[in-house]
Amino acid sequence: MAFEEDNAKRIRTFLQYKEADFFEKKMFGGIVFMVDNKLCCGTRLDKKVGENLLLCRIDDSAYLEAIERDDVLPMPNAEKPMKNYVFITEIGWTRNQDMEYWLQLCLDFNPIAKASKKKQ
Repeated sequence: MAFEEDNAKRIRTFLQYKEADFFEKKMFGGIVFMVDNKLCCGTRLDKKVGENLLLCRIDDSAYLEAIERDDVLPMPNAEKPMKNYVFITEIGWTRNQDMEYWLQLCLDFNPIAKASKKKQ
């Protein structure tokens, strides 16, 4: 699990400021933040691209706009990109203002996002 603690702290601080009900979980090669028991956002150090990525779970319209940007990568899956999930490259979230933009999109989508099925 590779991620920079400073980036995780920035996300934590934002979620605390927004009074989000969250917990952390190691997943997708980094750390994710679960809000209301649903994956909301996360960060990891990607060895392929050599930089820190911000994982965002966003709504359909934000997703369609985001994947057109140069600083956004769709989250890969075996056959096609995962719907509603994107990675933001470092240049797209280094500034606090940019990070807050992406994290707010995540929080805005969270109430309507589906929760994962619980393993039995």
